[in-house]
Amino acid sequence: GLQVLAQQFGGADLVAQFGLLPNRVIHGFEVWRLVTYMFLHSTGWLSHLLLNMLMLWMFGTEVERVWGTREFVKYYFICGIGAALTTCLVFKDSNTIGASGAIFGVMLAYGLVYPNRQIFFWFIFPMRAISFVLLCTGIELFSLLSLNDGVAHFAHLGGMLFGYLYLKRVWRLRQFWSDL
Repeated sequence: GLQVLAQQFGGADLVAQFGLLPNRVIHGFEVWRLVTYMFLHSTGWLSHLLLNMLMLWMFGTEVERVWGTREFVKYYFICGIGAALTTCLVFKDSNTIGASGAIFGVMLAYGLVYPNRQIFFWFIFPMRAISFVLLCTGIELFSLLSLNDGVAHFAHLGGMLFGYLYLKRVWRLRQFWSDL
């Protein structure tokens, strides 16, 4: 909403100012873009935005209820920033916006917290939550074969990867190594 209003009435291009532009993050040290890109979305993809918000509500409310708001918000931003860092490593000249990387991380957390909970894929096919997460991961990996579709598949996978590493406490190397 604000993004469209800024464009229409102020002539401001919020995507250019706050979207994830890896060259500006790396060379211009515009690190705020690692966060602000998550709050923007393509105005032409309303269905994608609605799907993101549905998934955030569907998976996020349950995870937040278990973890608490503070831990959930911290995890959400770790996944979103991890998705941004992944994008910066892979695509130096991209312009990325959206919260999908963080939401994929939230979906992973849901699948790990409630692995046997039944959900409906495409609102039709019942499956376990962990199976849904694995299916979505497989779809993202397969989608990497067609990088020209305009979707940030590496960001999705990066959000999941950083979420997984955080949940497995990789920064505690001794504990992580003993768990392996």
